[in-house]
Amino acid sequence: MTITYELGNALYINITNRCSNRCSFCVRNNSQGVAAGIQLWLEREPAVAEVLADIRKRDINQYKEFVFCGYGEPMMRAFDVLEISRQLKDEFDKPVRINTNGHANLICGQDITPRLAGLIDAVSISMNAKNSQEYQQLCLPDYDEAAYPALLDFAGKCRQYVPEVTLSVVDVMPPADIAACRAIAEEIGVNFRVRQFQT
Repeated sequence: MTITYELGNALYINITNRCSNRCSFCVRNNSQGVAAGIQLWLEREPAVAEVLADIRKRDINQYKEFVFCGYGEPMMRAFDVLEISRQLKDEFDKPVRINTNGHANLICGQDITPRLAGLIDAVSISMNAKNSQEYQQLCLPDYDEAAYPALLDFAGKCRQYVPEVTLSVVDVMPPADIAACRAIAEEIGVNFRVRQFQT
């Protein structure tokens, strides 16, 4: 069971298969548990202690950062992410990033962004569409029409507590749509990134 894995100079942390989206472009649709050549489908969700033990087996000096990103949406386990991050911050001098769909406040039923302060150094949020209607068609969110505005609201609220907040889209989008998404990110006051489509 792959709890941690390496990509570039970062150690990635894979803690759940669950997700609040069913994106049409997602690697989950055609990879049978494999992403970036790594089997990421979890037999079960690892306990916090199990995740930390798996991290401690690594030579942490070789990594620039820890990244919560796996086969599912890490913020399905938001409070475990925060607890793991707290212990990582106590033990290692490394930044912590979360790659997320931005639904954390919907998932938790409360605004959790104040809890990120001092624990999370960067949040990267998959935006994927320039408006709510297109987001619903593309991402098929559990939260329907509430999902897209909540994603943008989460990004804006994270700005108060997280040093680096980024909205991202995949590079297969039409240039006009990418420009529209970039304008939204600028209006919110967060970074914007066009990421490469992964098959």
